[in-house]
Amino acid sequence: MSVFDKYAEEMLESYTHNPRGHYVSALLVRRIESEAIFRTEGSGETQNKEFVHAGLEDRSLVRRVVISKRKQTAAERRTGRELLRRHDLLYEGEGGDGICALNTNNPCGRCVDCMIYGYAAGGGGAQKSRVITDDAFSLHPAPAVTDVRTFNAPFEDGTPWDREREQRMTGLGGDEYVKPEAMFLEIETFKDMTPGEIRYVLGNVLRTTRYGAISSRIGKVKNVLVGVAFSDCELFSNLELTQAVYDRLKGDSDELEFPLDVDGVTDAAREAARTLSRRVVGRVTWLTDGEVDNLVDELIDLYRDEEQVVQILKGIAY
Repeated sequence: MSVFDKYAEEMLESYTHNPRGHYVSALLVRRIESEAIFRTEGSGETQNKEFVHAGLEDRSLVRRVVISKRKQTAAERRTGRELLRRHDLLYEGEGGDGICALNTNNPCGRCVDCMIYGYAAGGGGAQKSRVITDDAFSLHPAPAVTDVRTFNAPFEDGTPWDREREQRMTGLGGDEYVKPEAMFLEIETFKDMTPGEIRYVLGNVLRTTRYGAISSRIGKVKNVLVGVAFSDCELFSNLELTQAVYDRLKGDSDELEFPLDVDGVTDAAREAARTLSRRVVGRVTWLTDGEVDNLVDELIDLYRDEEQVVQILKGIAY
C-alpha cells in the first residue's frame, strides 16, 4: 500500500485544464556537498545575493546567497527529460522540427515534461507550469558560507611558464563559491497533479545532484525531502521558512554555528513549517515524519524498477 493511497482525495485522478486548488508542498533541505557557484554561467558575475532580515524575530539585516527559482527547476526538469528520452516518451514538436526540445521553440505539448513544467509555442498553444517555486536562500549569512578560490590556466606542460615568450604567466582569476555543507531551505509546490505526476516530479528532485554554474565539476547538492503537505492553497515563502529556521537554530547565541548537522536542520525545518502553517488561511494536512520516510523509500524502490517507472509514465494521460 502506497502512502498516497491514504490521501487519494487530495490529488486528482486525471489531468484537467481547469484549476481545482489541490496543492502538494514538498519541504526540502538542499545540502551543498562540494563547492558551488550560483550565478549565470559565463556572465562573470559574482554569486547571487540579497539583503534580507536574518530571522522573523532577529530583525538584523544580513546578506544571503540565493539560488534562483529557474536554476532549481531547470536542473530538475533536465533530469526528468533524460528519463523521458531514455524511454522514447518525448514526441514530435509542434513546430515540426524534430523531437520536443527546450529553448528551441519546438515543444511537443503532449509529453509529461511539457504538461507539468509548462511550455509556450511561438505560434501555438501554451501550458502554465504546475510546479510552483521561489528563490531559495542560504540558512547562514553569505560571509559564513562563501569564500574565493584563486586559479590560473597552466600551459599544456602543466606549468605557468610561457616557453615561447620565455616569461611566467601572471594572469590569475578568482571565483566566489559556496562552501560544502551550506544549506538552503525550500518549499516546492505541485498544483493539481495526479499521484503519477507527483512521483515523477519528486523523482526529478531527489535524483538531481548538480546545480549552478560549472556543474560538471562543482555544484554537487543532496536534496533531502523532510516534509509533505496537502492543502487548498499555497503555503509560506522560502524566505519566511528560512528565517523561522534560523531563529530556532540560533537561539540565544551571537551567531549561527557553521557547519550544522543536517538532522538538526531537518528537525528545525519540520517544526518551523508546522508552526508557520497555523497562520495559513486554508486547510493544511502534513504527512507524519514516518510517512515521509516511507514515501522516500517508495520512490527509491520505484526508480530501481525500470518497468514500473515506464508503466507509471505511460499511465499519465493528457
